[in-house]
Amino acid sequence: MPEVIDFYFSFRSPYSYLAVPGAIEIQNRYNVDINFRPVLPQALRNPAFFKAANREKVDYILMDWTRRAELLNMPHAWPSPDPVVQNMETFEIATEQPYIYTLIYLGIEANRQRKGLEFAKEVSSLIWGGTKDWHQGGKLALATVKSGLDYYAMEKAVKETSLYEAELSHNHQDHNACGHSGVPTFVYKGEPFFGQDRLDSLCFQLEKDSLRTETEEETL
Repeated sequence: MPEVIDFYFSFRSPYSYLAVPGAIEIQNRYNVDINFRPVLPQALRNPAFFKAANREKVDYILMDWTRRAELLNMPHAWPSPDPVVQNMETFEIATEQPYIYTLIYLGIEANRQRKGLEFAKEVSSLIWGGTKDWHQGGKLALATVKSGLDYYAMEKAVKETSLYEAELSHNHQDHNACGHSGVPTFVYKGEPFFGQDRLDSLCFQLEKDSLRTETEEETL
């Protein structure tokens, strides 16, 4: 039976986007089941992070993720529109958030259909890969279809928001208890691996536990 790895992910996190290809590679290479668990972005989980005193930290992230994307040869641009409606000059966060909850609930539904990683790949690539107006013109529907899912059935399902709110709350509880509150965080056997650049550490642990699949072993 595969070992389960929880993958705490934010659709507003550039590093979550950058982590998806590595997560898919791990899923394919090792005898594991990656449990895709979307959470709210930092701006909505911890608005206090976005304060004047943290301007330097925010500016660093805005600079660093682009060079990391270049290193990984992944297309990149700050989303237009941003999944979280926020003034990045003043850090003011809008009361109305028309995008992020829909994205999260669709992600939860995709995971229920065992297509969480596929959905994360296609949708995060759409949002973070330089596509303007990703929310219009059927682009989100097409990305969902590419992940092997029925967008319109999912769109109808997530209107029952209470079912998804409960699962989102559960994701937050487990995320807070795992030992690191950042994203992306992978949790394997109770041990958190925070950051896209810690996937090699996770792989090292999986190798120690002899979880490489037979197919992968045969190709070595």
